[in-house]
Amino acid sequence: MTEQPTLIEAIDATLPQTQCGKCGHDGCRPYAEAIAEGEPINRCPPGGDETVVRLAELTGRSALPLEQPAQSPLVAQIREDECIGCTKCIQACPVDAILGAAKQMHTVIESECTGCELCVAPCPVDCIDLLPHPEWQAAEDAQQRRDYLAKRATLGRQRHEARNRRLARQAEEKRRRRAERQAIRRTSPDAGAGGTPASASNNLRTTRVSLLASLKRLDRQRQSDELSAEERQSLEQRAHDLRSRLADIDRQLEGTQGATPTTSAERQRRFAVNAAEQARRRARQQLAHAQRQGDDDAIDAARHQLERAERMLEQARDALSRPS
Repeated sequence: MTEQPTLIEAIDATLPQTQCGKCGHDGCRPYAEAIAEGEPINRCPPGGDETVVRLAELTGRSALPLEQPAQSPLVAQIREDECIGCTKCIQACPVDAILGAAKQMHTVIESECTGCELCVAPCPVDCIDLLPHPEWQAAEDAQQRRDYLAKRATLGRQRHEARNRRLARQAEEKRRRRAERQAIRRTSPDAGAGGTPASASNNLRTTRVSLLASLKRLDRQRQSDELSAEERQSLEQRAHDLRSRLADIDRQLEGTQGATPTTSAERQRRFAVNAAEQARRRARQQLAHAQRQGDDDAIDAARHQLERAERMLEQARDALSRPS
């Protein structure tokens, strides 16, 4: 029972940790587990023939020719003036080596990119190039190349594991929030009573938030100096229509006030939970960034902020769970 995990660890340590999936598995660790179970050892193009030889020594099998051509270290590069900010490459990157936000320019962190190519296919505007990694090209001898590959493997494994933890944490938080919403609906006095004043008020408020967001976007568009007279007039008409709808919703909300006296307090408690969750996510992002930068002062500050956010979230959840 103890030999198998040890073999898997040894195989995983031999693989290049690009997390590219060219072996047919979702990363190097799953491929290591498959090799330990008997899968062929020649399915890792980034590892090349040297990796096949080392795997043959570890497993006691014969070295085989690679199924695909060997691949030298690469780095992804985004042509930033063509990027539309769709975030699809960010979602595809197995090591979180791409920075950016929705509708904002993205960029690759060169030192953290493993050259896995997984960001290329999802890009809808084909603005990502794969180039020889500059650190690999700068290596002057075999030892420097081995040092670079060892560094890439260590960082690739760490960042891939951190990404998997982040995704699992986000999935758990999403599951928990969904369970909390379902619990609130089950315990609400208006549960199952479709068309009640409480449900009507909630629907109106949701629509109001959406309309306000649309109005803010229009206001930002109207500030552009590049608009033609026709475009500006069209935006102003749309803004006028949105304001009219908002005014109508406000009048309807006034008519529903007082029908459910406990709804407002409960809604405020839910807002407090959401705000605390957002504060905790921001603190975690700041901590991760500080750790990548190696800034001890920033790491300490981010940890203190995360502790405060955790306390706020715990208090908000306690308040939400208490009966009104």
